[in-house]
Amino acid sequence: MKWTDGEIHDVDIQPFKVFSDDRGWLAELFRTDEIAPNAYPEMGYLSATKPDVARGPHEHVAQTDRFAFFHGTYQLFLWDARSDSPSSGVRQVLAVGSSNPILITVPPGVVHAYRNIGEEDAFVLNFPDKLFAGPGKKEPVDEIRHEDQPDSPYTLEP
Repeated sequence: MKWTDGEIHDVDIQPFKVFSDDRGWLAELFRTDEIAPNAYPEMGYLSATKPDVARGPHEHVAQTDRFAFFHGTYQLFLWDARSDSPSSGVRQVLAVGSSNPILITVPPGVVHAYRNIGEEDAFVLNFPDKLFAGPGKKEPVDEIRHEDQPDSPYTLEP
């Protein structure tokens, strides 16, 4: 599949709102008065990614992710695989992390991946709107993984 580079419909990218003083800084990661009710977080987690390691590409059927890239150096890839989207067939690549801290909301059907292109472990926070494996971890995981497919149209090349 040939992707067109551009912005993806329904993906919300916001710079961190950072409040600084002589003690350091604080950044609000989410406020319910600034998030669509259908994207309210159900859980949160922190992940560390080693240098030259990628997570994804994968997508969710029903889950919306809300990532906070604030540390390290990442290349973030998004592909709009939704046939009913105005940006269907669009790929978006972003440089994010310490030099460009962002909050990004990734809706269901948008394939996503990120790679640590820095020299140290880097951290990402995620506040998805669904529990991993459902309540009590008793349901199937809402994830379609593409990274092990030999002919995957989702490649992590700029």
